[in-house]
Amino acid sequence: MQGTTQTPPQPDAYTPTDRTVPTRAAHKASYDRDLVHSILDEAYVCHLGFVRDGAPVVLPTLYARVGERLYVHGSTGSRPLREAGQADPGLPVCLTVTHVDGLVLARSAFHHSINYRSVVVHGVARDVTDPEEKRQALDALVDHVVPGRSSDSRPANRKELAATAVIRLDLDEVSAKVRTGGANDEPEDLTLPHWAGVVPLHKGYDTPVANHDLTPGIELPGYLTAR
Repeated sequence: MQGTTQTPPQPDAYTPTDRTVPTRAAHKASYDRDLVHSILDEAYVCHLGFVRDGAPVVLPTLYARVGERLYVHGSTGSRPLREAGQADPGLPVCLTVTHVDGLVLARSAFHHSINYRSVVVHGVARDVTDPEEKRQALDALVDHVVPGRSSDSRPANRKELAATAVIRLDLDEVSAKVRTGGANDEPEDLTLPHWAGVVPLHKGYDTPVANHDLTPGIELPGYLTAR
């Protein structure tokens, strides 16, 4: 990214820390960089956790990954974004992303579960003050939702940029956790007369619906017809 310090080449995995090693089902944890990136790149919404006035707060919000950084945006009046700019060196946060891939139905109620992919990121969120980095971060946020959309829409003007804050969270202390496969019933339950298996869940897209005030003659862009 122009206007930012280039991140040096990274190894294939993140280094586990006390905060990224699960206390339960540690065998499901992964620190593989490509896996972490794929989970982050496929989701739309993250949950940003921080402490406000001594109490925990978790906010759902959009985000985007650019290399080894995550960007989150919001109003300049937003408390966490404001605190990220005021605190030194920044705002300690925990950011999470989760995909639910399937419902796991077991013969016993105890062994019901879900198949999922998740990422947890610990770190310090910092306010983005460089104008060029901020613009490119906002473009990345738009393109994360619909790739190609930032070049097919009006960019933020000076007033809008002034009303928008962007924070940056480096991917340093990171872990992924994945659950796949079917039900893990007890051996003595295998003959019970109850169905067991996985109900897969899939993310899909319906036909785009044009705005009622769209100028006649503007066709659906190719990046939407290809979805």
